[in-house]
Amino acid sequence: MRILVQKFGGTSLSTSEARAQVINHIRRELEAGYKLAVVVSAMGRRGEPYATDTLLDWVGENGDSLPAREKDLLLCCGEIISATTLCSLLQSEQIKATVLTGAQAGFRTDSHYGNARILDVRPDRVHAAWNDHQVVIVTGFQGVSEQGDFTTLGRGGSDTSATALGAALRAEIVDIYTDVNGILTADPRLVEDAKPLTVVSYAEICNMAHQGAKVIHPRAVEIAMQAQVPVRVRSTFSDEEGTLVTNPEGFKDMQANIVDRFVTGIAYVSNVTQITVESQNGAYDLQLKVFKAMAQNSISVDFINVTPSGAVYTVFDSDAPKALTVLEQMGFAPKSLSGCAKVSVIGGGINGVPGIMARIVEALTEQEVQILQSADSNTTIWVLVRKEDMVRALRALHAKFELHR
Repeated sequence: MRILVQKFGGTSLSTSEARAQVINHIRRELEAGYKLAVVVSAMGRRGEPYATDTLLDWVGENGDSLPAREKDLLLCCGEIISATTLCSLLQSEQIKATVLTGAQAGFRTDSHYGNARILDVRPDRVHAAWNDHQVVIVTGFQGVSEQGDFTTLGRGGSDTSATALGAALRAEIVDIYTDVNGILTADPRLVEDAKPLTVVSYAEICNMAHQGAKVIHPRAVEIAMQAQVPVRVRSTFSDEEGTLVTNPEGFKDMQANIVDRFVTGIAYVSNVTQITVESQNGAYDLQLKVFKAMAQNSISVDFINVTPSGAVYTVFDSDAPKALTVLEQMGFAPKSLSGCAKVSVIGGGINGVPGIMARIVEALTEQEVQILQSADSNTTIWVLVRKEDMVRALRALHAKFELHR
């Protein structure tokens, strides 16, 4: 049995024209001989009737006091509406389809309402449904706790549902359909000559997703990587195959696309504040006190540089006032620089290659962009710049590494 999982996001289901394209993709894969599991998100975006953010706004307008458990119960409605709508359309096209909620499809989660983790996927009912139906539609973003309550998986949860289901079903591939044709070397809204990538590794796209690229959720990629399930990121509005995400060993005949490609793409996260805390008395436990205080106050920290005399790190601009207040109450005199952006140079070929950092510095120096902080890993080099320099930095780095070719 050849199994394919397709995931369609909110914009892929928000209009009748888009839903017609979804049906075309389903029909094409059925004709190719696949058994299909189709994972769907809630239709549309904030302001449209059944979107997740619209449902959250509805809660806010009606008391804004719904407990987390009951809020998950409400949010599951968006995907159920999408799934049943698609089922009706497929049936009208003589394509036999049925709907399973996340719980019915076998998604078992913990009880962390609003951001539940998948504990197990038992897709027995999906397999059974294929005996009488060509397409099994599964509501993404949701599961069921051990107590039998509806849970939701947090932002990007439908992507996670799709790859987890693909892993459980041992699918041949998981297709993630969005409103863009695959993964690009940079954000095309900011870098005009950004190019689509034919193939990337799990590690590369996971880093791109963590560093601001919003095409696929990093949790979804991590599940696919662990299960060794290939993923394609495709456009709902095109028949092109988009970007294949797999292991380097899976590139095979596509090697020509990656030879000498040290850098795969450029990503960014904007609206961050740099915080510097220095020890005035040579206290060796400053770092422990600082980061423990941030954790206790639920402040996410990033871009961390630790020295014997202090620490430099970033928080989101929205968290900066709280972070600075906490530090001052502890007796520190923190310095801060708001309105910064983290720019990331990502590529599986970076590790062990001399001169990558030199080229980054050269590109930014030529554009008079000041580097405020830097860090690196095996596949990523990060630089912190002022937000007003971010676009120039992205374009300069994209050009320096010839990603437009």
